[in-house]
Amino acid sequence: MLAIIGGSGLTQLANLRITHRQVIRTPYGEPSGSVTFGKIRDRDVAFLARHGYGHTIPPHLVNYRANIWALHNQKVKRVVSVAAVGGIRSDLAPGTIAFPEQVIDYTYGRKHTFFDTTDRSVTHVDFTHPYTEKLRQKCLQAAKLAGEHFVAGGVYAASQGPRLETAAEINRMERDGAHMVGMTGMPEAALVREIGLEYATIAVVANFAAGRGTSVKAVSLEQAHGVLEQAMGRVRNILEHLVEIDGD
Repeated sequence: MLAIIGGSGLTQLANLRITHRQVIRTPYGEPSGSVTFGKIRDRDVAFLARHGYGHTIPPHLVNYRANIWALHNQKVKRVVSVAAVGGIRSDLAPGTIAFPEQVIDYTYGRKHTFFDTTDRSVTHVDFTHPYTEKLRQKCLQAAKLAGEHFVAGGVYAASQGPRLETAAEINRMERDGAHMVGMTGMPEAALVREIGLEYATIAVVANFAAGRGTSVKAVSLEQAHGVLEQAMGRVRNILEHLVEIDGD
């Protein structure tokens, strides 16, 4: 089954015909909310709002381990994350949809692994390519079929939040090779890899990052929210095509 994790701007799926909701207890505490099950174009889909259905959980307090464990517990095999980002690269203007292929992690203090006990041997997972290329290609194909303009790649910088970044921090991220910045890409991607699921991200550019484009002096959160509201209709269009390609 395919699961969709909704970020800022996507706390519910308007095109999801809901069949039931499931409250799931995990060894890692409470997930962000119940998992919603339903159908899109007669395909089974699970949905979870990363920040809670009332958008009340800030990025640094999201229980990423519980969220991923809960989806895995419900026999989910593939996870598509929808995430709001700030555009660092000039072609990543507000409203752009991108499908990143790499991650740089600037977060700290988050519960970032399932392997944090001493009662088992040390476990490492390969993270050379943080996104599952097969699933990422399905997302690209879905965007093409949906007729939506998109950017096919990019490097996602995961910042700590909940505050936005300084212009100097964005300059540093750009020197490091980042093209977009968000607050929820990690440790989510790593946890999905540890638990053995496929993973891809649909990144929606809500605003230029600090010091870039229209955000040279300041980031307008009001404008960013308006951009997200408009862009999520395009994201839902892509998801409708994705579930058909996915085939479950």
